[in-house]
Amino acid sequence: MTQFTNFVQSTASEPHRIRTRQILKSHPDIKRMIGQKNPRTFWVILGCVTLMTGLAWLVRDQSWWVVIAAAWFIGAFPAHTLFVCIHEAAHNLIFRKPTANAWAAIFANLPTVLPTALSFKNFHIKHHAFQGVHELDADLPDWYEAKLINNYAIGKALWLLFFPIFQAIRTIRCRELAVIDKWVATNIVVQLAFDALIVVFFGWQALAFMLLCLFFSVGLHPLGARWIQEHYLTLDPEQETYSYYGVLNTPNLNVGFHNEHHDFPSIPWNRLPEIRKSAPEYYDTLKYHTSYVRLFFRFLFDQEISLYSRIVRKERGKVTLADQSKPDIEMAHVQ
Repeated sequence: MTQFTNFVQSTASEPHRIRTRQILKSHPDIKRMIGQKNPRTFWVILGCVTLMTGLAWLVRDQSWWVVIAAAWFIGAFPAHTLFVCIHEAAHNLIFRKPTANAWAAIFANLPTVLPTALSFKNFHIKHHAFQGVHELDADLPDWYEAKLINNYAIGKALWLLFFPIFQAIRTIRCRELAVIDKWVATNIVVQLAFDALIVVFFGWQALAFMLLCLFFSVGLHPLGARWIQEHYLTLDPEQETYSYYGVLNTPNLNVGFHNEHHDFPSIPWNRLPEIRKSAPEYYDTLKYHTSYVRLFFRFLFDQEISLYSRIVRKERGKVTLADQSKPDIEMAHVQ
């Protein structure tokens, strides 16, 4: 591997639209899965919300070391699963009506304290359309972020610990994208009301537990390696997206199938393994990860991996911001 001192500039289009067309030409049967919904995901949301609320009640009067340990060893997992459910709702893959998906995302957001579900949707859909375009893809680190963290273990550990904060700051640079709409406002109001109820009935310590679950689920935890797995150049300096095929795909609702998801963002999580099985010649030739724990420690201590280990591009392709407002935009690249 090469130690990167700047983001890797690419003049090529993002790889997924091309591969999608190739796969559908070779395996047209996959097209039947596009646009399917998985309403059973809502039962996962209900279970995780109940579990996290119950855990918050159980630790409300415990010592702080118990609260922190419970958040790291237990709470981070349902919190991460809820984030994946929010991701499914962002792609309208739970229910047929976008409104129902928005409410599902707001409900899934409740135990993680910060009202992020609907703002995440607004920025995430752009990540698919404009992958690697710095001013439109909030998944990319900021220039200052990469320079500040550098490639040392302590910097990368702090970056993971405060990842939700860095992620929020990134959205500021995406000035072309709408930040507040009626659904984002609704998300904020509902979330603040829920947080207030937790404080009134359970206490501040219970709310702190939920917040710790959020930070651990996407940060300084093996689950946080997911962010490194998806698009960091950890195995091949020319491969832009990586999948994870390991045991944590079960509680994480197959979120590790990331190449498959980017190729077919309108196929729900329960069908993603079928894509790989149906087109092995396209996916088995790509490099992939099998352990979040191994990747977590490698990211921290391998100085050849830094926040600069990402591909960026200026070319926006043929998709416009106006196109992104259309409900069927994710189907456009398979036409």
